[in-house]
Amino acid sequence: MVSASRKLRRKKKKIAEKDLQEKLLMFDRIPDECSACTEPFDKQDKEMVSTWNVVIRKKEKIVRLYCPECWGKAVNLIKEVESSSV
Repeated sequence: MVSASRKLRRKKKKIAEKDLQEKLLMFDRIPDECSACTEPFDKQDKEMVSTWNVVIRKKEKIVRLYCPECWGKAVNLIKEVESSSV
């Protein structure tokens, strides 16, 4: 008989593989430009790949891409809103 811990490990592995597969399929949906300012994005540029931010909405199957400048503006705006509401 298969032990309970082995069954649990198999189930976790299967879930992890499914999650990875979903993320890989979403990778094809990454836009070629910033979703806010339309600055071009080069998928071959290592610096761009490491500094730009990707937002994935699994349920809606939407992938948005933001350059560091737009991402910084959004983060600052959120901080301002949070501090003014307190």
